[in-house]
Amino acid sequence: MARDERVTLLEVHQALPEEQFQTLKFLLEGQVPAGLLLPASRSELCRILLQRFPGNSLRVTAGILRQLGRLDLIQRFQLPLEEQIPEEAPWEPNGDTPKVRGDPTSGCRPGRIPAPPVNSRRLTEKDLMQVAQRLGKEWQEVGILHLGLERSRLEQIQEENPGNPVLWNFEMLLEWRRRERHEATVSQLQSCLEPARLDPGILDFLQSLQRD
Repeated sequence: MARDERVTLLEVHQALPEEQFQTLKFLLEGQVPAGLLLPASRSELCRILLQRFPGNSLRVTAGILRQLGRLDLIQRFQLPLEEQIPEEAPWEPNGDTPKVRGDPTSGCRPGRIPAPPVNSRRLTEKDLMQVAQRLGKEWQEVGILHLGLERSRLEQIQEENPGNPVLWNFEMLLEWRRRERHEATVSQLQSCLEPARLDPGILDFLQSLQRD
């Protein structure tokens, strides 16, 4: 049985294009340490999943494939997919005190990987620069509370670009985009910034990008 599980798992991974395989690893980061995932090849990822989810690796993989929209692979390999397995990893209990990683409903915290709306495109550097030009002096508050970035990283950005607030904002948004990878869409950033105290023009600008 274990051998069949390993063979099926490897066949599923080999059926994925490289971009989707990398996305699959990214989506697994909430369950497997990123240090193990990032350098893993397809066969190495099979070994990691078999070790961490003995007897359950196919079900875990099926849940990720559902997030990727690859229901065809779930059907082709007859992967187990139970209804109680959510499409997205559940949030940690938050209590009454909001975490500094952002609004749990917005998907702005590290590890939160909501599927972007079909009509939302990924943000370009030009888009981010236009947002950066509109951000005010509260950029660090925005970065920590709403984009889920570390204060130490924001201070590093400030040191690397002395006396240039627009570049601070731009590099902060780039850092967020690097972390979010394929999820750094217009709608995702809009969701992150909506609770912030910002110039309404920023949200209007992002809304205009949605209509483009």
